This record gives sequence, C-alpha cells and structure tokens, in this order.
Amino acid sequence: GAEAYSTDLSDGQEIETLLGENVTVSITADGVFINDAQVTVADVAADNGVVHVIDAVLLPPAPPTNTVVDIIVNSEDHTLLEAAVGAAGLVDALSAEGPFTVFAPTDDAFTALTEALDVTIDELLAYPLLPAVLQYHVVGAEAYSTDLSDGQEIETLLGENVTVSITADGVFINNAQVIVADLAADNGVVHVIDAVLMPELEEETTVVDIIVDSEDHTLLEAAVGAAGLVDALSGEGPFTVFAPTDAAIVALTEALEITADDLLALPNLADILQYHVVGAEAFAADLTDGQLIETLQGSNVTVSITADGVFINDAQVTVADLEADNGVVHVINAVLLPPTTDVTELTSFELSIYPNPVHGGTFTVSGAWEAGASIEVFELTGRKVFETTSTQTTVTLSTDGWEAGTYAVRIMDGARTATRLFLVD
Repeated sequence: GAEAYSTDLSDGQEIETLLGENVTVSITADGVFINDAQVTVADVAADNGVVHVIDAVLLPPAPPTNTVVDIIVNSEDHTLLEAAVGAAGLVDALSAEGPFTVFAPTDDAFTALTEALDVTIDELLAYPLLPAVLQYHVVGAEAYSTDLSDGQEIETLLGENVTVSITADGVFINNAQVIVADLAADNGVVHVIDAVLMPELEEETTVVDIIVDSEDHTLLEAAVGAAGLVDALSGEGPFTVFAPTDAAIVALTEALEITADDLLALPNLADILQYHVVGAEAFAADLTDGQLIETLQGSNVTVSITADGVFINDAQVTVADLEADNGVVHVINAVLLPPTTDVTELTSFELSIYPNPVHGGTFTVSGAWEAGASIEVFELTGRKVFETTSTQTTVTLSTDGWEAGTYAVRIMDGARTATRLFLVD
C-alpha cells in the first residue's frame, strides 16, 4: 500500500503487503530479490504506483491450522484432556483431516471423576482403557449444535452411541451438559461438556489377573514373575492354569527344606510352572477320569475323579472354573512337578534314585552320606510317609501303601542335606 521504486529498496528490508504478511528484499551481486523471486525489470511507472517484474510467484505462508486438538491445547480449561489425548496416543488421529465432533470435558470434570474413583490423575492417565474412553467422546462427523435433536443417538469412534437430550436446562450428551458449543476447527467442531463420558467397558481379565487378585496365590504370582511368564500368560490364549496355593508352595519348600527364595531361583522354574499350564481351555465339565492332558512343558498331567473330588496328578482341585477372558484357572492344593524335575542344585551331596519313576514296589536310593544318616520321604503336601536311619550308602525302600504321585526323599547327614524328587506310578 505504498510506492517503492528500486532506489527505495535496501537489503534485508521487510515490506508489508496488502495481505498483512511481509516480503523480504535481498540485494546481492546477482541482483534484487523479493523473497526468492528475482526482479527482472524494475521501476515500470504507472499513474497510481510502480511495477517490478519478477521471475516467480510469491506464495504467502500457509495459514496456521486450527484442529480440534489445537482448540483443546489452547484452552486453559482443558489441560487434563490435553494430557489424556497425549497419553492415549490420539494427537495425530485427531489432527487428521476429519471431520470430527469432540465432546471435551473440562479439567473440573476430570478432577470430579478422579475423586469419584478415588484415583490420582496419573493413575487415570495410565488406565489401559483410556483410549477407548476418549474415543467415546469423538464422533467421526461434524455435528454443530443446530444439528442436534432431542433423543438423537450419535455413534462415536468407539462404536458405542451417546444420547442427546435437549431440555429447558440445556443440551446434554448422556448426563454431561454442553456448557460451550460450536467451537469451530478446520477439521471439525468442539463442544465443551461438564462431565467425563464413561462407556460401558469390561476390562479383559487374564489368568494372570486371577492369580494376582487372589490372596491365596502371592507366591505363585511371584513365581510367574520370576520365571518371566507374565506376558505369555497375559496373551490371547486360551490357557488352563492349575494354580497351587501359597500353602501348597510352602509345603513344598518345607518338604525340600529350602526357602521360597531358593524355589524362585530354580533354573528350571519356568518348566515347573509350564507344567501347570495347558494350551487350551479345560473347564471342570471337560475333565474325565484317567484323562491325560499335555501341558506347555510337554509332559502330561493325569486327571483322576474319585468320591473325594477331582485330582490333577496328586493335587486336589479345591476351586474350579475361575473364568478369565483368555482361559480358566483351577486352584489346587499341591505343586505339580514334571517327571524331569531336578533339584540337585539345592543339595550338598550327590543323591540318586533308581528307578525314577518307580514302577514296582521298591526303589533304591544311593549317595555319599555318612553312617547314621537320617532318611525321610515326604508327600509334597508335607506329610511324612517314611523315615529311617542307615549305615549304608545305598538303601532299598518299599512303596507299599503309598499312593501314586510325586514324593521327596531327604537325607540329613549332620550339617549336610540332600533332597531329590521322584515319582511313584
């Protein structure tokens, strides 16, 4: 909006155009430039000004975008919604072409929700279903207030509907009142609401969740974590888990005279735990007497159904059919040990059992113990079934009267102890 001849131009000069945006003058040895366009003919005078011919079209800066995300970010009342959108990884999606309609809860709305749920903001932002909750606030179309009608059902990006109610008190989306309407964006529209919209969501429960939420399975929870099996058992499945109680694991540690920490440090802990897991869903109604079920460890467990109840090997099912989204859990009262389980790393001298598994009525225990050593045999429930002392380094024992199952033989020789597991068929 002024006359500028070539003699009026200087290097680095900023000149405001009618658009309100500046162009920059550059004067070099190669000539005069307006932004990146060279002046090829200067000072073509006219009665109402002057023309300079240039060799390129000048393009103004692209106008700043104003997405629904920008409206949220630029609002002082939506800092928590901004944080939630970021935590849920939805910034790029809501910055796309759209169009979108966003029902935007205020900071006060989020604070009220955390107080009602008795959680912190950080806990809310870490909620696994947060993306689904936020998608319940977004419609994949543009809906201004004039497009809304009483009783209208609008499908959200979650796939669930919200309901519009228009009363004398105002416009409501479900139970949340619209307090500011029609904040227009380049890719949609934002309506501010005074409450967080909560869809009816059922959080998936895994077999791991059932273990974690049980007061009777703290040691099994620790074992699953120590063995690095949490992610695997939280997967799609399906799984059947035979879950020994804390009392069952304590009985095993006492029978072996080891600590829980020793048990958790076993190099074959993962194998032992996988012997408790079947890669299929087996409810109580699916089990039959004498059934052999292959475990993830590769060995079979045997189902026995008697007047006393249902048994997996020699462990009784005390609670059945705890259903998860990726399988089922059956609580058992003893730890299942696969036939190849070796605990010699916990012993202070070599100990061998032959045959193992024990098929007949007798078996031989041999080792480098001193005369007068104590020999004890335990069920894995902790019940002692046999004890003696021996002056020999080899002893033959009888299984008469013993039920089929897993046993532990323990030799105590002064300060030395050796323990070995064996099976009786």
